[in-house]
Amino acid sequence: MTAPSATWPRRVGGLELRPPTRDDLEQVLVWRNRPEVTRWLLRTTVEPEAFVKAWLDAVEDPDQHAVVAVLDGRVVATGSLDVHDGMGQFDGDEWRGSEGLLGYLVDPACAGRGFATDIARALLDLAFTELELHRVTAGCFADNHASWRVMEKLGMRREQHGVRDSWHAELGWIDGYTYAILAEEWASSVA
Repeated sequence: MTAPSATWPRRVGGLELRPPTRDDLEQVLVWRNRPEVTRWLLRTTVEPEAFVKAWLDAVEDPDQHAVVAVLDGRVVATGSLDVHDGMGQFDGDEWRGSEGLLGYLVDPACAGRGFATDIARALLDLAFTELELHRVTAGCFADNHASWRVMEKLGMRREQHGVRDSWHAELGWIDGYTYAILAEEWASSVA
């Protein structure tokens, strides 16, 4: 199932969320490969042109909702909601395109201002109110306290604590968390 297209731009707090342009992504690359950012990412450094191409390709894919967050003309964060098939028996189609994977990344110069929470909230709202997904998941390294706090603030539940399941270039094998929220849980939390 192909996800319906979303309407952009959107405002959340003081941020404008919209699909990225090449110029936006050039701004992201200024901070994306910094050590304080890559410390908590699975893909540490990225090759600039490949990064830009992947994000611009995502804009064209109806199952990927890739956005930048702009504040006063400056890109301060990114967010993504990738729609994919959930688990299910092949007898029905309800599971097709029923799940989303949430991601967010904030310029370290703007950390601690609630931008990740605002972006994640807007993408969860998109997932459940417009795209009518059944469930959304997100993951992080267990030591990335800022990331899992965002998920918990939004009512996501920790479903998995993977013991030493994630390789970290500096720390070796470390624990990882997976969080999730169902459509009905989201509806109850925003009611």
